[in-house]
Amino acid sequence: MTGRLAAAYRAPLAPAALALAVFALVGVAAVDDFGVSWDEELTRTYAPKVIDYVGGVRDLPNDHNRYYGVVFEMPLLLIERLLGLADSRAIYLMRHLLTHLFFLTGGLFCYLLVYRLFGNRYLALFALLLFLLHPRLYAHSFYNSKDVPFLVIFMIALYLLERALRRNTAAAFAACGVGVGALINLRIMGIMLFAAVAGLRALDLLQADGWAARRRVLAGAAAFVLAAAGTLYAISPHLWRDPLVIADVIATLNTHPSAIVTLFQGEPVRWPWIPPHYLPTWIAITTPPATLLLCLIGVAAAVRAAIARPRGVAANTGARFAWLLIACLALPLAAVAALRSNIYNGWRQMYFLYAPTCLLAVYGLRALLAAARRLRQGRLRHGRLRHGRLRHGRLLRRGLYALAAAALAAS
Repeated sequence: MTGRLAAAYRAPLAPAALALAVFALVGVAAVDDFGVSWDEELTRTYAPKVIDYVGGVRDLPNDHNRYYGVVFEMPLLLIERLLGLADSRAIYLMRHLLTHLFFLTGGLFCYLLVYRLFGNRYLALFALLLFLLHPRLYAHSFYNSKDVPFLVIFMIALYLLERALRRNTAAAFAACGVGVGALINLRIMGIMLFAAVAGLRALDLLQADGWAARRRVLAGAAAFVLAAAGTLYAISPHLWRDPLVIADVIATLNTHPSAIVTLFQGEPVRWPWIPPHYLPTWIAITTPPATLLLCLIGVAAAVRAAIARPRGVAANTGARFAWLLIACLALPLAAVAALRSNIYNGWRQMYFLYAPTCLLAVYGLRALLAAARRLRQGRLRHGRLRHGRLRHGRLLRRGLYALAAAALAAS
């Protein structure tokens, strides 16, 4: 049974490998066209301070910067030292190339996740292209070593979560916990996914029938919590002295102590006078409209399915995952608006929201294609009506393909 299950979710890698190879070649050719971002030097010089702290040479900086994780910066520093790079140009070109290649890795996991959800390589390839071709994210994928890696690890964690929900084993949930722990290390917002997984396990426990099923749920939950907490603690030196400082991390980074002035609708704004519609506006004007439309259709399809079959949501992994994505998209936006978090430089701190947006857009495209297929295959008694229905189904299907192409072309 396990072998058949594994074969059912084994994605054909040739389409993804070809697309990623093309993207990698383009990235190598374009990497020297991007300059150094304004905070990249600060980000790069923090990892050596963590190494010195671990070695007992000095303490961590006594400011909010000590709360930023180095799960991505540490490998960049180790590669820099391994290659013996001393010239600043060579250092930053190396950083930009590896950051971009890591972004492409996020596209690979997006492909694998969509294939596991739908078993369709065309939808999976569409998701990969949609993920990689976002115009703003593609540019940031070269020089943003905070927000883009967080987006990528978020996508990897979502893949590991879907895998854990399918397999329902302690080992799979432990792997998911490692991903979520790394996510929280990079940005405290990752705790949202930790809470989501804990909530799903709680629902599964309520629905479990019999002690054996409950024990399986509890084993998975325990493995997830221990792996997430252990990973976070192991790679977060600021927690070693006092793990309860996590509460201070949440409070501090929610109201980031920064006096950065940012432009919004032609006016300079700074925290705490950033309007509630700041994030939705930035997302709307930088994301292709076709992608947002497909995302809204995906949300509507999930709502319609939940209304039609409420119990089916709990029993179907794909349906539950759609609602998880909706929560991952809606709750951060609501939390930022309610808590008036300090957001600046567009929506760069919330780039991870594009992961659920992209995936829900695939749900939307799939729902539209399924509707067109039902329309095309509809059987009516009157031949003319049936013929007209088939003709309209073909037109609708072609329109959907055009909509998907527009989403990619706009990117």
